Amino acid sequence: RAESIGSASSISNSKYLTVPQTRPSVHFGRINGAFEPSGRMETHNNSKINNYLDGTQVGARGGTSPGGKHFRDSKRKVDYVLAYHYRKRASQHHHSEQHPLDALEEERREQREEYERNLVEAGLEIEKDIENKSHGLSFVRIHAPWNVLSREAEFLKIKMPTKKMYEIKEEGGILKKLYEIWHKATKPLQPKVPQQNNTKMKSLSYPFSREKIYLYNIKDKDTFFDNATRSRILLYREWARYGAFYKYQPIDLIRKYFGEKIGLYFAWLGLYTEFLIPSSVVGIIVFLYGCITMESDIPSKEMCDQEKAFTMCPLCDKSCDYWNLSTACATARASHLFDNPATVFFSVFMALWATMFLEQWKRLQMRLGYFWDLTGLEEEEEHPRPEYETKVRQKKLKNETNKKDNIDEDEKEKLTWRDRMPGYLVNVASILFMITLTFSAVFGVTVYRITTAAALSISKNESTRSNVRVTVTATAVIINLVVILILDEIYGAVAKWLTEMEVPKTEKTFEERLILKAFLLKFVNSYAPIFYVAFFKGRFVGRPGSYVYMFDGYRMEECAPGGCLMELCIQLSIIMLGKQLIQNNLFEIGIPYLKKLFRKLKDERTEKKENDSNHSKHPQQWDLDYMLEPFTGLTPEYMEMIIQFGFVTLFVASFPLAPVFALLNNIIEVRLDAKKFVSELRRPDTVREKDIGIWYNILSGIGKFSVIINAFVISVTSDFIPRLVYQYAYSQNGTMHGFINHTLSYFNVSHLKAGTQPDISQFEQEVIFCRYKDYREPPWSPNPYEFSKQYWSVLSARLAFVILFQNLVMFLSALVDWMIPDIPKDISEQIKKEKSMLVDFFLKEEHEKLKLIESFIMRDKHRNKGETKGRRNRAASFCQFSRSQRGSFTSFSSQHTEV
Repeated sequence: RAESIGSASSISNSKYLTVPQTRPSVHFGRINGAFEPSGRMETHNNSKINNYLDGTQVGARGGTSPGGKHFRDSKRKVDYVLAYHYRKRASQHHHSEQHPLDALEEERREQREEYERNLVEAGLEIEKDIENKSHGLSFVRIHAPWNVLSREAEFLKIKMPTKKMYEIKEEGGILKKLYEIWHKATKPLQPKVPQQNNTKMKSLSYPFSREKIYLYNIKDKDTFFDNATRSRILLYREWARYGAFYKYQPIDLIRKYFGEKIGLYFAWLGLYTEFLIPSSVVGIIVFLYGCITMESDIPSKEMCDQEKAFTMCPLCDKSCDYWNLSTACATARASHLFDNPATVFFSVFMALWATMFLEQWKRLQMRLGYFWDLTGLEEEEEHPRPEYETKVRQKKLKNETNKKDNIDEDEKEKLTWRDRMPGYLVNVASILFMITLTFSAVFGVTVYRITTAAALSISKNESTRSNVRVTVTATAVIINLVVILILDEIYGAVAKWLTEMEVPKTEKTFEERLILKAFLLKFVNSYAPIFYVAFFKGRFVGRPGSYVYMFDGYRMEECAPGGCLMELCIQLSIIMLGKQLIQNNLFEIGIPYLKKLFRKLKDERTEKKENDSNHSKHPQQWDLDYMLEPFTGLTPEYMEMIIQFGFVTLFVASFPLAPVFALLNNIIEVRLDAKKFVSELRRPDTVREKDIGIWYNILSGIGKFSVIINAFVISVTSDFIPRLVYQYAYSQNGTMHGFINHTLSYFNVSHLKAGTQPDISQFEQEVIFCRYKDYREPPWSPNPYEFSKQYWSVLSARLAFVILFQNLVMFLSALVDWMIPDIPKDISEQIKKEKSMLVDFFLKEEHEKLKLIESFIMRDKHRNKGETKGRRNRAASFCQFSRSQRGSFTSFSSQHTEV
């Protein structure tokens, strides 16, 4: 009944509060997280820059402080706000007849009061609104005093700065000069945020301890655990505006306001966007190389040469005529833009790029962890989720009812695999069903392409018949995009439902399992149509006279004369751009706005217009923040970037411009996410994390998988290997002249099945042989239409290339991984230096304390010797007092001698 659903003004980074339990339903929660007792109590925070209220803007309302940032005494800060809806009795006169809603509201009120008592017992201070309406929205403001903050900081072992400062070692020589030059050149790109007075000095940090409070640099208890509320103004001006798109992100300020977990997300997104710049430049160069060499490409010239007209076999039965290969000239020339030797180099480059990106992220992660004092952060044992405890309690009650005494105590206190087996079975069955649904959607679109192509081929309109392939491809890709967008939303909800059925024990386990399920379903959904075009389309067509039919009269679809790579490029570009434009941008802006508008209209409709003498026309800060959207986690933000990372790396051999479009999207995405976090969402819980968790493993897996995919795209989908084999094995002069003729086989039209010949032929001369793209024996050979020797040569070359490419790139990736250390050398040295200095600092502090105690004892002894016998009674009394004081000092000191 106490559940974290949102956030408010956080006091410090990830402080947990142990709530005393008068009922087992109240659990651990965050002091800067949210509690939701029964009765629809919610939390929110000061997070909308457009709603931000200063004390000078509004007056007090009902005795509250101006601006809504303090209690009524204008001294204690509002650190957290709880919100709940209340409803008073329907009738005050007929107590004997209680309305069902009154009983429910009474139960909720009791639960709220109990919950508030638990908060007070935990040391928090609360302030409530007066419920002066028949029903409405009320707020409970919470202040966390110093003793609570210090207690929880000690419990969580949060590192805080001590009095000791030390100098950060900088790399010298040419690297330092290059850094200074780069810093001066990029000064206009730096955000104008407050910096430390001396960036070369760093405070020595140590886990907070109340017993060692003298070690810490505590100037003001109100600001020692800084809630960084004013940082929001700077974040909006220097980060959360589209006009600041060219500036670096103020990562330290983001971490200070939102916490380490969100700070790491934006640091990762910023590094990913920076790394897209060199890959975009290389991608543009590869594309320009294709444009420049288009005119000199011999296979394209041969295909466009009308004098060497190759009469091709009909594309469909009966209604399709023979056709000249030169009519596909435009497709062949366009294919050369993406199917040229430079794309092989680009595939190797992108594989190494992915490895370097991950290695650089590990280094940046360690650097941020050092400066954010996360180096010694340990995995702490999480409290079980309320749903898990509920299941365990139900299991206990069931066992007690059935009187099963033979069950171990450990099994009674937890859920075993037997208890989870039904959930696991439903998970497996549901995921298989969803994957089958995705494949069915791809199959449905394939059927649409085949039937539509057949229908348009018999059209009487000449322009319709000539543009069949373009029309079918464009409409099919748009249908694919719409299906992907719809299924993505469905799969997100299904993944959450399936994860809840598993009943994971902790929130971290829940999040990891949810991420894996959502990623698996969305990965299959996003890439299934692309995999079909890349590896399956045109592979099972058959040959003239022995075609493969899907349905009666409908032949399997073939690739274009220039190959399937061009169509793969079109498919990839439209799906990638469509997802980025619609899902990542329009949905992120439109859906939260509609939700906010709907909630506002609902509240205005349900709340009665009552006169409230205490209610000013000026709303308080929490009134405005309540209208903001609750934070739902970083999973959607990471997921859209991970899917984009797949588009950039998996099929980059077919679309070198993918990094360019990803870069343009991310420049907008960074500011869109920033604006959303600062202006549209309630302030999230600040969570201390030292890495991005399971997302790194997913990125690493995609990077390795991309090597295999690109190897097969180059060897199977493109014409790179057939051209290479022809040039070095079959060409008479070592050039590409005669390549088109080499790839086309002969077919005797008299061998066509009855009823499949063209009804009307536009060719003046009678066609005896037609050509089709395949490596097969001619009709006059001893084994007509069997696979030729060239086919097996090309196939073996394809497989050899896959093995060679994969092992070469994997070796180079491993070499890059080995050459780049995970921890920067300067950070490694600073961590060692900090550990050594920490020991020296403790020894010095203890030594000074012991010297002070010894001097006190020596003064006491000298004083005792000089006193007369007549004053011994008073001296004895003083010595007794001194011994008691000395004993307290000694006991206090003994707790600090262990380093």
